[in-house]
Amino acid sequence: MSVNLKLLHSFLLVAEHGSFRQAAEQSHRSLPAISMQIRRLEEQLGVSLFHRTTRRVQLTAEGQQLLAYARRALAEMETGLRQIRQAVEMQQGRLSVACVPTLAATLLPGVLAEFSMQYPGVALFVRELALPELLEAVRRQDVDFGVGPRPDERLHEFAFEPFMQDAICVLMPAAGAKSYRRGIGLAALSRMPILLISRQSGLRAMLDAALQRSGLALQIRCEALYIQTLVEMAKAGMGVAVLPRIAVPEALGEDLRIVPVTDPPLLRDLGVITRRGQAHSPAAQRLRQGVCEAMTRPQRRAGGPASQRAS
Repeated sequence: MSVNLKLLHSFLLVAEHGSFRQAAEQSHRSLPAISMQIRRLEEQLGVSLFHRTTRRVQLTAEGQQLLAYARRALAEMETGLRQIRQAVEMQQGRLSVACVPTLAATLLPGVLAEFSMQYPGVALFVRELALPELLEAVRRQDVDFGVGPRPDERLHEFAFEPFMQDAICVLMPAAGAKSYRRGIGLAALSRMPILLISRQSGLRAMLDAALQRSGLALQIRCEALYIQTLVEMAKAGMGVAVLPRIAVPEALGEDLRIVPVTDPPLLRDLGVITRRGQAHSPAAQRLRQGVCEAMTRPQRRAGGPASQRAS
């Protein structure tokens, strides 16, 4: 059964004031209009809601029952509308973002801190995921959006908004880096012991594709999941580490140097990943805008913590 909210509102006014005339005055409507709405409501329900006398109006037993339900329903509706308004004004709510670990540990914290200062009522949840898991979370709409490398162009369900490019680089001993001041090619890398990111990383897929096109293979000495593990292995002299530039700590000491991969240059686009057609709340739109603005302006990169994963 579908009951017009206007009819319930008129019923509440008559019930609370005990008078059709006062209900009409309170709602700025005519007395016949209020009487007609009450009769229509009674016809829809099939019961009389009021005892009408020349002196007063009283609720019937069914009217008393409806009054309790109507008050509760309208109170819940008011609460829901208030929460929606607050969410629109970004006074409260929650946002969930999926991010590849290298960005979650380097560039994202500053953006989230700034957003939280402006909108303290919005709870933020960050899921650090490798690219395949990130895309699945966006696909299922488990998160509002993702932050990471550009997805495969064949995945048409995703929209990508780039905000920067990240270069692939090599960490090598300072003495050996003197021969590669302008960069190093994959052919030279193929003759060195390599410390490499786990196959769970989207960066690994990019590197493997470049090697296949060049007809080369790397001599992998060790694979690791965490950036800091690869850095420490390089410091210990186990080999040269291939890493995304954005994830390399600034304080490397005197033993290591950063050398870009230049033949061919390996660059990846980083940006915001969304599912095409997905509606976003005003808070999610504002955070997406903040991510893109922060990533495109000059800033000092943070070094990765020991637990930082490569992706």
